[in-house]
Amino acid sequence: MSKITYKKAGVDVGKAEEFVASIKKFLKNRGISAFGCVYDLSKKLKKYHEPVLVSSSDGVGTKLKIAQELGIHNTVGIDLVAMNVNDVVCLGAEPLFFLDYIACGKLNPEVLKEVVRGINKGLEEAGCLFLGGETAEMPGMYKKDEYDLAGFCVGIGERRVLDGKKIREGDVVLGLASSGLHSNGFSLVRKVFSEKEIRKYYRELLKPTRIYVKPVLSLLSNRNLNPLSIKGIAHNTGGSFYNKLTKILPEKFSFKIYRNHWKVPEIFKIIQKKANLEDKEMYSIFNMGIGMVVVAGKSEAFKVFNFLKKKITTYIIGEVVRREKEGIVLV
Repeated sequence: MSKITYKKAGVDVGKAEEFVASIKKFLKNRGISAFGCVYDLSKKLKKYHEPVLVSSSDGVGTKLKIAQELGIHNTVGIDLVAMNVNDVVCLGAEPLFFLDYIACGKLNPEVLKEVVRGINKGLEEAGCLFLGGETAEMPGMYKKDEYDLAGFCVGIGERRVLDGKKIREGDVVLGLASSGLHSNGFSLVRKVFSEKEIRKYYRELLKPTRIYVKPVLSLLSNRNLNPLSIKGIAHNTGGSFYNKLTKILPEKFSFKIYRNHWKVPEIFKIIQKKANLEDKEMYSIFNMGIGMVVVAGKSEAFKVFNFLKKKITTYIIGEVVRREKEGIVLV
């Protein structure tokens, strides 16, 4: 009877070790040991009065299917980082370190190197450290050329987090421009677009999620602004305006959103026409060109706007009003 090795079963441990060794050459990391990762908090703690740790875990979703079908793997790692660090910064926290989880049917070092290069690029943009992760080869769970990604981020901030509880009537809603679809709505995209159309629009579809960490942290650390003027920040991802924005909204109020205050990117219009969707459903699925929202007190809203627009394309997209039927009122 012939010997059945782990390699014959579909898992090549040697190749996995070679892959990990190869990516260490371009990843900036420290503190990785045999069974865990270490981050020295001592210097960071001195910056904060009442420091708390803030964490996030997220993935890229079915955008990965398009990347894998087209053989373009160098952008989804940026998406993975963005989906996590953008959540952390919504609480006013500085992302400290990031870990990844890559699962695949068969380990393809060249493909996964491209993925990790994207992760590294995203982390450099966010000013966040790569601290470690896991690469799991799982034949039978995934097809040979399939992989899935998950990310985990930890940041540090003050105990008084930006939770939106102080949002009041008259506050101003500022929208930070997205780079495109980001990482949401791709199950619908794949349903309404043919393979030919996916190839036609691939640049728009695979454009990586914008990372908002530096402009937002710069805003929050600006000593010329009253820190209490920033009432809440929302990462406009899955569920979009009707779900994500309302997470920071007290029950007594609604966001009145003025849709003519920014230009919706063409790709959203194409999707809407193909899917034959009403506006409300589009604004419940896609970011429609607004990737992050900052709610500012009315008295300093224009100062906040003028500061942000020097860092990133920013629009005044709405205001806080007394609660109507829903948390979002599109006008």
